[in-house]
Amino acid sequence: MAEFISFAVPTQSDKVLLVWELSAGPPAEALIRSLSAVFSQFGLLYSVRVFPNAAVARPGFYAIIKFYSSRDAQKAQKACDGKPLFQTSPVKVRLSTRQKALRHQTFALNSSRCQELANYYFGFNGWSKRIIRLQELSGLEDGALTGPVRKRSLKFFCAVEVVLPPYGCKSPGVGIAEEPLHQPEEEGQSSFLMKRKTAQKLAIQSALADAFQKLAIVVLGEPLSVIRSA
Repeated sequence: MAEFISFAVPTQSDKVLLVWELSAGPPAEALIRSLSAVFSQFGLLYSVRVFPNAAVARPGFYAIIKFYSSRDAQKAQKACDGKPLFQTSPVKVRLSTRQKALRHQTFALNSSRCQELANYYFGFNGWSKRIIRLQELSGLEDGALTGPVRKRSLKFFCAVEVVLPPYGCKSPGVGIAEEPLHQPEEEGQSSFLMKRKTAQKLAIQSALADAFQKLAIVVLGEPLSVIRSA
């Protein structure tokens, strides 16, 4: 059966694992690293979160692990349940049953997460982005700090295109970003240029995330396929 993986935050219960009976010895940060090392062998992870057991339970921790793929989550559950993994005692691993309320809600991934997901499934050379347009909307020009500043922000519009040559697929995206400006006497030239660069970068990231939202990965086994979802 085919699995559709969208560029969205995984919230479905079949993509979320609950892990408990974790030892009280290592700190939470060390457990996160150990859990990430083990479970990332089964697929790309969205997040690994560790929490202390409730006061009424014995000392220790439990974890919530989110995969992008339900297949990967199920493989990890079957392989790791009842195994000691990185500690001396076995852990319990189950698929979550408490995420049903979020089934119809979709939360878009940010640009960084989108690129991570694309790199995992397509490879670093399997996709690229092309900036079609990057335009300033605020009306300010480079070095325009000598006269009165009427615009109190720097705003940029960006249009990009995500290209996947192996699949003959292209997806457009647009984004707008804005950076606030202070009074002219408080805004030095270096600060102005830095904010301008930041606004440009954020506009590009917003457009890139928008382009990825229109794509969906179809996992049939091998090879992969890609569809335009919008």
